[in-house]
Amino acid sequence: MSAQLPKTSPHPNSVLYEQDYYQWIKNTAQLLQQDRLSELDVANLIEEIEDMGKSERRAVESNLDIVLMHLLKYKYQPLKRSNSWLSTIFEHRKRLQRILKDSPSLKPYAREIFNECYQNARKMTSLETGLPIDTFPVESPFEIEETLDPDRLPN
Repeated sequence: MSAQLPKTSPHPNSVLYEQDYYQWIKNTAQLLQQDRLSELDVANLIEEIEDMGKSERRAVESNLDIVLMHLLKYKYQPLKRSNSWLSTIFEHRKRLQRILKDSPSLKPYAREIFNECYQNARKMTSLETGLPIDTFPVESPFEIEETLDPDRLPN
């Protein structure tokens, strides 16, 4: 007969995590505030913190794609410029500024993915406008500083 390990029941807060995510967040915050660390659902807490970081990175990438796409449309379709394009550029630059202000450590990441985002924007702009992709240069005509600058628009 082999010895069996006793079955452990799941941590009560991990059950709550599966049943009511918002309540799990509230309970976790309360446990942290009360320094009741032994009661924390550590596995799910770690997962959530890691996901928060991934989410911030995805937000940088997504907003950068959109700004670059609209800057390309603005530059290469001057007769179709609209207030809607300007509003989109402004809105997504503002989102990027907030993210980078709250998390300055993401600035190097924005630089790291800038060329990849430009290639995405180039493809999306071609698809949206119907213009051939070669209309848009392979190398970005914009520097990252210009892309993020709320007062700069391409000629």
